[in-house]
Amino acid sequence: MDRYVCDLCGYVYDPAEGDPDNGIDPGTAFEDLPDGWECPLCGASKDEFSKEE
Repeated sequence: MDRYVCDLCGYVYDPAEGDPDNGIDPGTAFEDLPDGWECPLCGASKDEFSKEE
């Protein structure tokens, strides 16, 4: 599964870790995050993320 980086603050969403503080279980692909999910550091929306190269 691909990792995604917030274009605004550099936070890396790693599907292997998920985002447990916001109810996202490990193993959740970025594409499967709810539409309303936001960057836990700066609040950016999913469309502000880019796939990590």
